[in-house]
Amino acid sequence: MTPSNPLRDESGSTPLESTAHLMDRINSQLVSQLTLVSLDGRRRPAPVPDLVVVAHGSRDPRALATVTALLERVRELRPGLGVRLGHIELNEPLLGDTLAEATGSAVLVPLLLSRGYHVKHDIPEAAAHAPHLDTRVAAPLGPHPLLVDALHDRLVEAGWPTGAGQAARRTGGVVLAAAGSRDPDSATDTRRTADLLAQRLGVPVIPAYATPTPAAPLSVSAAVRALAARGRHRTAVASYFTAPGRFATQCADAAPWIEAAPLGAHQAMAHLLLHRYDQARATASATAPAATATSPAPQIPHRQLASA
Repeated sequence: MTPSNPLRDESGSTPLESTAHLMDRINSQLVSQLTLVSLDGRRRPAPVPDLVVVAHGSRDPRALATVTALLERVRELRPGLGVRLGHIELNEPLLGDTLAEATGSAVLVPLLLSRGYHVKHDIPEAAAHAPHLDTRVAAPLGPHPLLVDALHDRLVEAGWPTGAGQAARRTGGVVLAAAGSRDPDSATDTRRTADLLAQRLGVPVIPAYATPTPAAPLSVSAAVRALAARGRHRTAVASYFTAPGRFATQCADAAPWIEAAPLGAHQAMAHLLLHRYDQARATASATAPAATATSPAPQIPHRQLASA
């Protein structure tokens, strides 16, 4: 018998080799299902997916140190959860390497503040190149009131007056300094965060960008001038960056009064990473009723609002 004439079953229609492969697949699925059942017949909880935090990466060594400190805070908030780090570029471990080493399932949470090319393309593409993993991609961190908590605290740390009266509020303003993106959705998300921060502070907050684009055309210096033209001469720059780096430093240098530090390892950032992780898991569970959520929700302080 030659390879071009494979063995067939009694009907003469199905190759026996294909039948063997089918039986192997069925056996594998049965074994996988049996691992979910304990000896007393009760269903075991499904394995909890790892949290893979996806950072952009930076040549500034402070960036990696900051992200590492933030991940430690996440681990403190959720003991026992597998927390991994992957970078899109510039730093190790790269996201592809992190996913290659992972097993089981993972939720990829962007350490990014708005929608854009990395969120829409780079991260899903990296997940698609890890077919051995059951992956899902969470939403970016912003906009969300937890970010406003962190931005407010960083401004206060830099000298923003917490008990400012009407006179001070009439002359104050804030530039929300972000990286910039060609994606209009990114600018929309940043404007939403600026609106939330303005509501918190009671002064105008203008989004501006380290790298202006047609979708996000205003530079930090231009935003400072725009506020000054409205009589807002006490202008602070709020750093809408997750970690120190070239763009954050560039924006801080344009501050005419006070400049806040990047969001960094603020406790609200750790809570928000876990919140996005839990959201992604809940969404997956809603589309697969048999899934069992075993991870507790993050304990978020009372002042931190629900998702915007």
